[in-house]
Amino acid sequence: MNAEAPPPPRSADETAGLAAARSPRAARPKVAVDTVVFAVEGGRLKTYLVQLRHGAARGRWAFAGGLVRIGEMLDEAARRELFASTGIRQAYLEQLFTFGDPSRDPRAHVVSVAYMALIADARTAAAPGGKYQDGRWFEVSALPALAYDHLQMAEYALGRLKAKLEYTNIACNLLPETFTFAELEALYAMILKRPIDRRNFRRRILSMGILRRLPATRRGAHRPAALYSFARRAPQVVEML
Repeated sequence: MNAEAPPPPRSADETAGLAAARSPRAARPKVAVDTVVFAVEGGRLKTYLVQLRHGAARGRWAFAGGLVRIGEMLDEAARRELFASTGIRQAYLEQLFTFGDPSRDPRAHVVSVAYMALIADARTAAAPGGKYQDGRWFEVSALPALAYDHLQMAEYALGRLKAKLEYTNIACNLLPETFTFAELEALYAMILKRPIDRRNFRRRILSMGILRRLPATRRGAHRPAALYSFARRAPQVVEML
């Protein structure tokens, strides 16, 4: 039998391509989701942070998140990680921004898709287990040092929340089913950090028909206050301010 002819020599481009394929640099970036959760508690806007148990950033605080699984939609991954880390099942969820700096995580090239979640009752969050050491609510104005680029996430999420308060009914996700008009006004003033013209605000909101006045009232130190609920809790574009 004739000896098999040797393969032709590889070109310089082919050799470089094989070397690149074997290099660790050829590995694809990982995709993660991180969620900034907001709630109002004690008249303060707060966000839920978890304390990292492992890795170079162990002991530091961050937003709950994790890697996206093969075949998983991003929203599904965000809700799964949110529940696993906080016990929160029901929340308004909105995709914010993609953070893709290759150096944002010292362990690997991880691209994070950030989300914002809003809940009406901070008590629905439970202490996490597993990969996190602790979890608790912090006032947005007094955050601890955050891991990775999560301070940027916090700032981006707060900016989005402030903007959407002015032109959508997103406030309904931070309020209980029933509330007084004074509580709605206080929510706006607290988050926007500026005084609200109470008379004009009340006249404008009531004229739009987005609230439903309820027959019940709430007794307090002064005269009973009328109770309201949102006529629609589905996302709606309305000029609130």
